[in-house]
Amino acid sequence: MINTLDPASQAFLAGVDQIQQRLDEAQTELTTGLKINNVSDAPDQIADLWQTRSDLDQVDQISSNLNNVQTEVNTAESVLENAVTLVENAQTLGAQGANGTASADTRSSVADQLGSILQELVAAANTSVEGRYIFSGDDDQQQPYSIDLTQTDPVSAYQGSSSTRVALAANGTTFPIALTAQQIFDSSDPTTNVFTSINNLVTALNNNDSTGIQTAQSGLSTVASYLNQQLSFYGNAQDNLSAATTDATNRTTQLQSQISGLEDTDMTATITDMTQTQTQMQAALGAEAEIPKQTLFDYLA
Repeated sequence: MINTLDPASQAFLAGVDQIQQRLDEAQTELTTGLKINNVSDAPDQIADLWQTRSDLDQVDQISSNLNNVQTEVNTAESVLENAVTLVENAQTLGAQGANGTASADTRSSVADQLGSILQELVAAANTSVEGRYIFSGDDDQQQPYSIDLTQTDPVSAYQGSSSTRVALAANGTTFPIALTAQQIFDSSDPTTNVFTSINNLVTALNNNDSTGIQTAQSGLSTVASYLNQQLSFYGNAQDNLSAATTDATNRTTQLQSQISGLEDTDMTATITDMTQTQTQMQAALGAEAEIPKQTLFDYLA
């Protein structure tokens, strides 16, 4: 292909093309609000931008996970608060049964009420959140306990597993968020075993065993203290979650600010640049129009 344009015309068209490219880029920035719309817009900043976006995605996921864990921990804390109240009620009932004037029928009635409390405590141990047994350790699809009050030992053996669940904070640290029902209600130490202690009291009441009633009833204070210690675990977990959530929120804000600094358009500067570029285009076209145009006839005249 033969180029019929003289060098001056070629230079003019190249200049106009550059001006038009700047106009197009400015228009794109104003439309999208972004100064980086393609890799070629800022190749030296793309790696930083992608890394920062990746960091933000990771923090967003951690925040979502923390919110999910918060629901579980709050539920567990509420369940244990109720469990503490149930044990306190059991203490009150035990005191009634331990009264030297209580008849065998009265003690049998108290035993029935304690059986109902034991059922409520087993139900607490079997609490589930979003299809997960939260006190069943890592085997969270397995119900921890079953209960049959007609049996001498009415509460089944623990059916769950140990718990290794931890929450991950945005700063990379982890903290525990779950205890098992076995740790909470079914301690290997009989003096702090909630199920065993209440069942011992039920048995003594049904047997009208004054000495056994006194022993079992007095032991409930140790059980109540132990259960409050397990409750404090979830209070600490709530505090850790609150701190981790606040940290994640702060990191999100910081990363969003970094991304904005890397890719957001300075609207004022872009509008100014666009206006100046349009002026340059008009000036270039005007100057070209003023250049005398000679033809072959001008030379033959």
